[in-house]
Parts: sequence; C-alpha cells; structure tokens
Amino acid sequence: MIDKTVDDLESRFGDPWDPGNPTGHAAVLAADEAGEMLAAGERLLDDYRLNAEFVPPELGGRLTRLDHLIEVMRTVFRHDPCLGLGYGAASLIPAVNVWTAGDERQRRRMAEVLLSGGRAVSGYHELAHGNDVARAEFSALPGDDGRLRLNGRKEVIANAGRAEAMVLFARTSAAPGSRSHSQLFVEKADLPEGAPVHLPRFRSAGMRGVQLGGLEFRDCPIPADAALGAPGLGMETALRSFQITRTALPAMTVGILETGLDVAARFTDERVLYGRSLAGMPHIGAILADAFTDLLICDCLATVTARSVHLLPGETSLYASAAKYFVTTLLMDAMDALSRVLGAQFYIRDGGYGIFQKHLRDLAPAGFGHTARVACLSTVLPQLPRLARKGWLDDTQPPADVFRLGADLPPLSFERLSISSGGRDSLSASLPAALDSCEPDGELRRLLLVIAAEQADVRRECAALAPGDLTVAARPEALRLAARYAAVLAAVACVNIWLHNRERHDAFLSDPRWAVAALGRIAERMGRDPGQRPRHVTERLSAEVLSRHRDRRGFGLSNRRPPGQRLR
Repeated sequence: MIDKTVDDLESRFGDPWDPGNPTGHAAVLAADEAGEMLAAGERLLDDYRLNAEFVPPELGGRLTRLDHLIEVMRTVFRHDPCLGLGYGAASLIPAVNVWTAGDERQRRRMAEVLLSGGRAVSGYHELAHGNDVARAEFSALPGDDGRLRLNGRKEVIANAGRAEAMVLFARTSAAPGSRSHSQLFVEKADLPEGAPVHLPRFRSAGMRGVQLGGLEFRDCPIPADAALGAPGLGMETALRSFQITRTALPAMTVGILETGLDVAARFTDERVLYGRSLAGMPHIGAILADAFTDLLICDCLATVTARSVHLLPGETSLYASAAKYFVTTLLMDAMDALSRVLGAQFYIRDGGYGIFQKHLRDLAPAGFGHTARVACLSTVLPQLPRLARKGWLDDTQPPADVFRLGADLPPLSFERLSISSGGRDSLSASLPAALDSCEPDGELRRLLLVIAAEQADVRRECAALAPGDLTVAARPEALRLAARYAAVLAAVACVNIWLHNRERHDAFLSDPRWAVAALGRIAERMGRDPGQRPRHVTERLSAEVLSRHRDRRGFGLSNRRPPGQRLR
C-alpha cells in the first residue's frame, strides 16, 4: 500500500533534473532565491491531499503507521525541504498535540481544518527563552468574564500568517511549578477582529521559503475550555507528543541527505580530473561510501524508533530523544563531508549542482528546530542511572517486528505514550542476543564486541552519575554519556535490521558489508578503534551509491525504484 502511495507522489513531482519541471530542482532554486514557497509544489500537495497523512483514520485521514508517514514525507523533503517543513511538518506538530490530549470536539475540529486543506501552527518558543519552554511568559489567565485572556508573543512560527488553527503553549497559572502551563487549541475564526497582531517576518539562511513570523496577543479572549487535556498538563502533553515528532521529523529529513548523495554521485559521474573519472578515485569513493553508510545508520535508527512507537510505546520517550540527537548529527556531518566532493561547486547557488547548497542550508534547522539536540540529550540523561542499575540487567527481548521492515503494526496509540520509559529498554537487551543467536561473519562479530564493550562502559558510568548530573546544570561529561547511549542504540538498530531482513529479496540489504561499515562508523563516533575497514566493503558501498544514482533509485533501506522501473 505504501509503495503505491509513494510512487503516486513521486510521479507527481516528476524528474527533479528536468529544467522544465515546475517542481524540479531549477524551480525549487528559483523559489528559494525569491524567498518564497514553491507555488507549484503547494498546488501539487493540495491535489495529493498531503494533510490527510497527518490525521488518524477514525477522523477521516491516512495516519495509520508512523513509518508510512515518514516514507511519504521523506519524498517531499527530498524534492524541497521548504515544502516538507512549511507545508507538512509545521501542521503535523500541532496536530499531534491535539491527537494526544484533545477532547472529541478539539480532535474533530483539527481534523476538519487539515482535511479541508487548511494549516495549523504551534507556538512553543519565545526568543527570550529558546527551548526552555518552562520559562515561557506567554500567558492565558482567566478574565472577569470567565474566559481566558491571551497576552504575550510567540515567535519564529512557520506559517504564522497563513494558519487557521493554533496550538499555543501558555502559562495558565501564576503559581510556580511544573503544573503552571497548558497547551491551548485556538482557531483564528474564534478570535476578535484584529487579533492576533502579526509580527514582521523573520528572514533565515536556510528554509528561506518558509514563512517564519510571530504572533502577539494583547488581552485577547478565548474560550475557557481551550486547554488540551486538564489545565496545567501542558508539559506532560508536550513530552508525550514530542515522541512522535522527535521520531518523525529527523527521519523525514533523511530525504535531504538522499538528494545530497544524488547530486554528489551525479557530479562524480560527470567530472574528469587529471584524465580520470572522479567516480573512479578511491578517496572520492570513500567519501560517498561513508555518507551512504551514515544515511543507512540514520534510516535504521529512525525506522526502529518509528516502529517502537507502535510496539513499545512505554519506552519511546527514551528512543525518540536519542534518535533525534543522533540522526540529525549524522545527517549534518554527512552533508558537510559530501560538500568536499563538489569542491567549489557546493556553494554555487545556481547551475546544475545548485540544489546541493540549498539542501545543505535547509538541513541545518533540523538540529535545533522544534527542540534542540541538547534538549533531547537532557531528556535521555535523567533516565540513564535507573536503566544502568535495573533496566539494562533485564534481558527481556523486544518483539522481532520492531526490526522487520514492512511487517504489520498495531494502530498508532497516542494515549499509551509515557513521559518516561520506567526503567525499561528492551532494544538495548537485543545486542547481546544478536551476538548469541546468530553467526555473523568474523568482521561483523568483531565490531559487535567493540559495541558491546562500549555498552558495558556506558552502563558502569551511568550507574555512578551523581544527582547533580541529572539536571539542566549537568556537566558536559554527563551529557556525553547520553550521546554515547544514542550511538549504542544506533548500532543495535543496524545489526538487528540486518539480522531480521536477510531473507528479503534484496541482495544489498542481505549483504553483511553494509552492516560492517555501519558498526565501524558508529565505533569511530564512540572514540573506539574499529580497525581498518576492508577495502572490499568501501568499494561495495561506493559502487552501490553510483548504481542507485544511475538507476534513479532511493538511497534508503527500502531501495525504492521510480514508478514503472523494474529491477536490473
């Protein structure tokens, strides 16, 4: 089913390299230069009814599986990240909060807004406080008439001037403590004339076409029942809904790296240096192989995390934050590395390779947009000591379907998401099981032992963390422990994706060489010596990059081919 859906969307976008394509690279660059959303792209997504992907099926939409949503949105991000964020993710983020905590009326109204082609926005941030939303000064306190009164500003909001519905994070009590904030569902049609005041647009280096603005409210009345869930539960709602968005958004932006690889492969195919094809140079091949490996690592961790939302919802608070940190870090580093392949061409804003610099700029907000990487580590860190003393000693295995690509999943259950894993981490328990339950080739087994040693060290050091290291004032060394845990989790995802999908009719996925490369790259990030990577591994991966580019296949785990194209 998802193959047909993504094929349909790909067909609508057409060949990105065709200069006459209204949604191709040339048109995307022109819109970027003008600082505008790609109008032809928005019309395409209107016709496709992309917003239906964000709405649960019981409300008339197509949001049945998180991994399917990611596949669809990755296609959009691959063609134009501004459409991915400005048309897609900007509405997904507020919608998830409504699905998580809204009552029947609020859920129905959000669905009606989106399914009619409308837009929704979320207002978490205030420039004075950044990602520290608990210090938000924006308020919604009761007025004399019983209604809430909005006062304050929300800034750097995508589509602030074009949205019909808003989810606003606001102080709803003057009392100190964590129960003083709520999330509010507000429709612009219900506001008095002249409200809100639209602040001037923010210009940005990346995502230039996304309309970033701000909203200011001055004693603006809204209904007393606007809160999502019980008043004072705004932070809990955010922490639960973030598990969906922290999982999905970085996974969607893997499409940006796919385009980066495609451009770099095209460049190496077309360029000759010192009488030799760039594609045949070992150094260039190694850069392509490493970036491709990083993309596969991101896809493995993102896919396992997305499937865990369905199968292990009580543990997802741990996995989603770790994945957001690790995936965005790898994506940005891989794109930076690919820029060295293009040389001076990587910063030229037009011409045949101009799309690369746009995607490179557009990727940067993935690391700090919505919630910053360090905020994600701060979510993981307080859970680690309990895991070290209890959870990581439990050998309960996760369901195998967490790792089986395309396997059936139960319905997406927002109410089962928890703000803490409760000391459970079944994914980590599968690493020793991977060593015991199969006979991986010698190189893969050696790297698994390297990862297992890192896991043991992380467990020992986490058990010794002091209480002061679990707060926002944590030492950098403590935060690095959370980052090291995320790296171990990525390795767990990679080896298990290989183990559980070897029987699929995909020669590349069943080949252990990509898993060897992945574990080696992760070991390097851990500061561990992975040993010398066998030359045949690098050659296999670089050859796969060029093959997929020439066949116009995707670079992810799905190895997707364009509509109508058969396997070679």
